[in-house]
Amino acid sequence: MVLLTRPPSVQDRPHLRRKRAPWVYWVRRSVLLALVVFVLATGWSLVTALAAPGDDVPTKLAEWARDHSLGFVVTTAENVQYKLNPPVTGGAPDSSILAAGAHEASAGAQSGGSIPLQTRLVGPVAPAISGEGVFVPAVRTAAGPVIQVTYVRPDNVHTSYLTGVAWMSHTLRFVLHPGFQDPGTSGMSETSSVTKSQYPGLAATFNGGFKMKDAQGGYYDHGHTVGSLVKGAASLVIFKDGHATVGTWGSDVSMTSDVVFVRQNLKPLITGGVIAPNVDSSVETTWGTTVGASLAVWRSGIGVTANGDLVFAGGEALSAGALADVLKRAGAVTAMQLDINKAWVSFMWFGHSAGVPVPHKLGDFQRAGSRYLSATSRDFVAVYTP
Repeated sequence: MVLLTRPPSVQDRPHLRRKRAPWVYWVRRSVLLALVVFVLATGWSLVTALAAPGDDVPTKLAEWARDHSLGFVVTTAENVQYKLNPPVTGGAPDSSILAAGAHEASAGAQSGGSIPLQTRLVGPVAPAISGEGVFVPAVRTAAGPVIQVTYVRPDNVHTSYLTGVAWMSHTLRFVLHPGFQDPGTSGMSETSSVTKSQYPGLAATFNGGFKMKDAQGGYYDHGHTVGSLVKGAASLVIFKDGHATVGTWGSDVSMTSDVVFVRQNLKPLITGGVIAPNVDSSVETTWGTTVGASLAVWRSGIGVTANGDLVFAGGEALSAGALADVLKRAGAVTAMQLDINKAWVSFMWFGHSAGVPVPHKLGDFQRAGSRYLSATSRDFVAVYTP
């Protein structure tokens, strides 16, 4: 009887096995180990990012991706979304917002106090529609309406949108808060939220500037600096008595013993009452990368008037030039851009009920009006009555 057996394989014949060089073994093991470490590290950082307070999940994912060299993925997704939903051209805005403003302004004009309502803001689109540019009392003290708000259309193209404008009296007190991620709270005098002990007198909050790596300037808090304060940078400066101004660092404003906060962001939009000549050129490199590489996106900015009052402007479908134009029309002689894109622009003023701040949003921005009452990842400014 003949037994049939399989021929010996290479594995069965030790003398026929291919001998691998030792370095191949170690390279494979090193690559595998590096892959495992990368997955564990990024996986843990992603879990940590998603578990952090403040931002919503899509915003957390986008910020995490940008911080881990995956910005191109986020940008591609945003560009697709933007192309599917670009800013509308032409059309008319929601007139109910303007009508409500005109009614409140009429009532507010008869109120007492030494602070009058601001004169009507002449917007860039003529003729004005009913209520457009009419300031409304938002926050009152015994002195009168210390915060007043209005809306205007941003330009002659995006006429169905409204840009919110807030006028803030120089008598108000301003406080700069860090974000827990950017610039971080280490060494800072303030927390990443308005705490309950700070609720009394809270009048408004608004967003800060770009991430520090993109701001082209520094952040200063009572002797602690993140980055470097850059000469020529647009700067929001807050002093010991709480009043604030906007200026060009090294010329309009500089470090003194009275300075307690500085937030720099890019170059000035307006200097000496003149809009920057490059406001509509090299937009992404000068005024920030935008969704879909579009000029007209959510933008915000702040400026100081000749009287020392502050004006904030923010809204959708704004180019850097349109933002500067609205701020100038609102009386700003020096102004700077703050943050851009819909996840970051916000201004809200507060009423109070049973000791708890009740937010009112300036415009239909994405985030909740209470966003700065809990920990937030980016810096912001809180405004208090005198």
